[in-house]
Amino acid sequence: MTNRRGMAAVTGASSGIGAVYAERLAAQGYDLLLVARRKDRLEELARSLAEKHGIRAEAFPADLAHDEGLRSVESRIAAADTLTMLVNNAGFGIRGLFQESDLARQEEMHRLHIIATMRLTHAALRSMTARGRGTIVNVSSVAAFSQSPWNTTYSATKAWMNSFTEALAVELKTLGAPIKLQALCPGFTVTEFHEVMGVDRKIVPASWWMTSEDIVDESLRGLERNKLIVIPGWRYRTYVFLLRFIPNSLRRALTVAFARRVRRKLAGAAASQETTKPV
Repeated sequence: MTNRRGMAAVTGASSGIGAVYAERLAAQGYDLLLVARRKDRLEELARSLAEKHGIRAEAFPADLAHDEGLRSVESRIAAADTLTMLVNNAGFGIRGLFQESDLARQEEMHRLHIIATMRLTHAALRSMTARGRGTIVNVSSVAAFSQSPWNTTYSATKAWMNSFTEALAVELKTLGAPIKLQALCPGFTVTEFHEVMGVDRKIVPASWWMTSEDIVDESLRGLERNKLIVIPGWRYRTYVFLLRFIPNSLRRALTVAFARRVRRKLAGAAASQETTKPV
């Protein structure tokens, strides 16, 4: 029996925002295609959601930053004749000076945020436009609206993701294709993402941290209202709104001043810890 909702494919589904998307979409009655690198966690999530919600959930382990994994997911999505939703959520960040970073890791991030998003969207759109039904969510970041030191290429890839989503929405609307698109732009989110980057959560005020559940719920509400760019949280919406009125030269100067202040603060904290170590 064919599921009335169809299938939703979610990348980066094994934890954080991706896992919450999987839970919310399963509760809405979607069958699931769950993509991530961590096979054990992915299979456990698929089993749990299938039992809890009575839907079909397929675990599809793959590394989208590498050709073999990306091609396998691309082929699976292209062959899914019931696919009605794609969430391009897989991603990671790199913290540190660009010239000192691992270039191979930088390339992996670009392949994951840009190449994988482009190719999976391309694979999904062919069947979606043919059936006149579909939704694509590209999980971007509030970092797409500005630039910051130690985070240069992450911001750049997310800016591409926003531009790609907006341009594609214009193109599909021109064609009269009833496909929903959304670029979701969360700020600081309580997930494994920042832990992997080595970011100390204490640096950012607690009021600026949001949960994955809050992020995904705002995304789904935005889809109901056909909202193209969704920025969860009033603080982040205000921040992005105010950026429009600041000249680029002034924005860059303020960013440099703030970054230097943070750097001095971190250096002072590190020095303090060093002097208090037992000898």
